[in-house]
Amino acid sequence: MRAPFRSLAHLHRFYNCSSLSGSGSGSISGGVLSSVKNNVSLLCKASTTSDAASSFPIRGVRGTANAVASSFIFHNRYLRFNSTISSTAKDFEEQNTVEGSISIAEGNPYLAIEMALDSVVKIFTVSSSPNYFLPWQNKPQRETMGSGFLIHGKRILTNAHVVADHTFVLVRKHGCPVKYRADVLAIGHECDLAILEVKKEEFWEDMNFLELGDIPLLQEAVAVIGYPQGGDNISITKGVVSRVEPTQYVHGASQLMAIQIDAAINPGNSGGPALMGDKVVGVAFQNLSGAENIGYIIPVPVIKHFIDGVEDTGKYTGFCSLGVSCQPTENSQIRSHFQMAPEMTGVLVNRINPLSDAYSILRKDDIILAFDGVPIANDGTIPFRNRERITFDHLASMKKPNEIALIRILRDGRECEFNIMLRPLQPLVPVHQFDKLPSYYIFAGLVFVPLTQPFLHEYGEDWYNTSPRRLCERALRELPQKSGEQFVILSQVLMDDINAGYERLAELQVRKINGVAVENLKHLCQLVENFDGESLRFDLDDERVIVLDYNMAKVATSKILKRHRIPAAKSVDLAD
Repeated sequence: MRAPFRSLAHLHRFYNCSSLSGSGSGSISGGVLSSVKNNVSLLCKASTTSDAASSFPIRGVRGTANAVASSFIFHNRYLRFNSTISSTAKDFEEQNTVEGSISIAEGNPYLAIEMALDSVVKIFTVSSSPNYFLPWQNKPQRETMGSGFLIHGKRILTNAHVVADHTFVLVRKHGCPVKYRADVLAIGHECDLAILEVKKEEFWEDMNFLELGDIPLLQEAVAVIGYPQGGDNISITKGVVSRVEPTQYVHGASQLMAIQIDAAINPGNSGGPALMGDKVVGVAFQNLSGAENIGYIIPVPVIKHFIDGVEDTGKYTGFCSLGVSCQPTENSQIRSHFQMAPEMTGVLVNRINPLSDAYSILRKDDIILAFDGVPIANDGTIPFRNRERITFDHLASMKKPNEIALIRILRDGRECEFNIMLRPLQPLVPVHQFDKLPSYYIFAGLVFVPLTQPFLHEYGEDWYNTSPRRLCERALRELPQKSGEQFVILSQVLMDDINAGYERLAELQVRKINGVAVENLKHLCQLVENFDGESLRFDLDDERVIVLDYNMAKVATSKILKRHRIPAAKSVDLAD
């Protein structure tokens, strides 16, 4: 983004106000090299070290005669610092020699931030999400903004939710008025990461590529750089690492490792780098609703897993799962019941996904003792770094697809070891459907769709309570029994003489057509279109039945489509 100071190190020498933290649009950034004149207004909580969308400590008035009109205004817990500054590039050069001032060549953290300013970009996205109640049309397009940063290979790393359902993407460099067209090369919604590409070579001139570091330790300081709401210029927020553990990723509804920091991550910050020194230690992606100054960044192991998968296969490969649901064995009586020796620890297997390789190897009531030689505690955690613990699911999620894991179990009082291949597993009801059009099939005004969580989200923010209870419960709990299986429902009835009286049967699962069990929506479409009899029968949940005269229904379908201005009786994926 554009701003009047090219060097943070220069700005650093103008003030001596320790522990001031800005908010909103008051951010520290770079710009012109000639005569500079800027009004800086910082609103901050005096009791905190970081707040809202900006903050980097500002200190060090070192004989700058041109800093004028400074005033402090105290109001309750807030401190506002207003200053009007005028200086020149020559003044900046002279101040580099002043004793005690900051020099860019000294290897201080400001140099790393300065380099990062030539790596962080603002992303402008135009997106259009599908309407799952009317799956043949999209919702109105909307414009959103986010952040991203350059990585080696002339690529831009950002969050998946920044470019989800995109129709057009532009990026802008810091200090540049020109926006460049960008293409999405790969996107992983589970890990909320995406890789963009800009084809114009002039975009990459004078740009820096950031290096990935490692997971920071607790209480280590990090700086989050991005373009949050409240202003147009780049913003820097400082915070410390509070916690490292698997966390629910809101966008992809997945459970992966995340780093909690005490710096605010606001809309627009998403996709920006979190730096420690000159290394990226994470990507900003979400905050904790209802809490103050609790943000989350995606750690380097998750980032590398995503990037490595794209580099190896040319596309997003996903995150693996063992495919089991487990219960802690913290109660001594349950451990005794399953013949666990006093020194043994582990978790109890409750359910196994039929699509996983573990389904043919593990059994219900097995005790998983260790994963790849790492012992699992009775609460399901494993050792992590210095006296930290995380859930053992993390080990599975970091495996590459089709990689083998060594699982040690206790079965009927005997220890066994098995090699189990891990793969990404898809639920019966998809959690998200970004970047793809929903499937649908219309026959005689009956609209059939596969159940997805985005369909349930159309019932509003409180969809868990307002959507059909039976559909919601099955969406969250049922497992697929075979590959390609879908939960097909009658979503609505477009009223016509042919279907009068069936309108109350909407939102029920379609189980059979003429006695044949429905596997998925494409199978339903084939059963209907290949039918050669007179009466077509649909068996639904609750033993409900729909019967249609097949020839009359085909004629009525065309009229209904025309009446409702629906372009086709089925989605493109079913026409293949």
